[in-house]
Amino acid sequence: MPESFKLARQYAANNKIYFKYGQKNRRISFKFQIGGTICRNYLCMGGAPPLCEAVRNTLMKHKKYACSLQHEQYLKKIRRNKLIVHAVRAAILLGLVGLWELCAQVGVFDPFITSSPSRVASTIADLAAAGTLFYHIGITLMETVAGFFIAVVLGYAIAVALWLNEHIRAVFEPYIVVLNALPKIALGPLIIIWMGTGYTAIIFMTVLVSIIVCIMNVLAGFVAVDKTKQLLLRSMGANKFAMLVKLVMPASLPAFMNTLKVAVGLAWIGSIMGEYIVSRAGLGYLIVYGGQVFKLDLVMAATFILCLLAGGMYAIVAIIEKIVIKRRG
Repeated sequence: MPESFKLARQYAANNKIYFKYGQKNRRISFKFQIGGTICRNYLCMGGAPPLCEAVRNTLMKHKKYACSLQHEQYLKKIRRNKLIVHAVRAAILLGLVGLWELCAQVGVFDPFITSSPSRVASTIADLAAAGTLFYHIGITLMETVAGFFIAVVLGYAIAVALWLNEHIRAVFEPYIVVLNALPKIALGPLIIIWMGTGYTAIIFMTVLVSIIVCIMNVLAGFVAVDKTKQLLLRSMGANKFAMLVKLVMPASLPAFMNTLKVAVGLAWIGSIMGEYIVSRAGLGYLIVYGGQVFKLDLVMAATFILCLLAGGMYAIVAIIEKIVIKRRG
């Protein structure tokens, strides 16, 4: 079999194409499936271009495989770069964890003060065996998710109201800026008096930490929409509400998704801050309790679980963003 045919067979195998070569008539046949349809093609090689290009040109007729050689190489490069980035991230994390464990074992660090990965894993296992691990995780997760959704919904609604009425925006904008700069922890005693010592106070703290940033980011996305397009819709008789629904909200979708990402981190900050002030359960409670009785393994274990939960929640928002942007086109 000529070398060009061997290369073509390898190319066909990489693209999951059935490949058959006829020696006598110097003709190949190959077939591939798109959905439920099996496509068959024959190529005579007398004076034809290189076989790999012939196979590729046939595939180019179908949308699923419609990409040039240069674009295919570019996509492979992108995938390779992503794999490298993920590998480097994993290597850095494993290296830091391994170095931490090594320093704790050889005595560079005092494990009683800094803990160690093995002690953290043992503490998490003990909490799971005692049946309290998922209880504390569930409490903190409930408070964070509830505060996150309340802050996003209210923040978006307030941003819409401010965009619809420029006079109201001009009046309240300084107050929003001042509230954003105010340290929310300073309101802790008032929140306890107003809301009590239950879950309501913690959720209120979560909303308080997140909502101002949500309002400011969403409103900034609304204001940044192209003024020329707004003028065009206004010239066609559209009122402000129609402009909001038809133009401003769809155009500001990327800014809204970025707001969700920011709100995820702020919601976790608010819930843990609230549990620091007043709580009977939750990961923040474990951190405070562990610090008070010098159980630093418990502190590090709760912090590690918080990192996992925050990363998972952020990943969910990032996946939703990809789906929304893809459907939006």
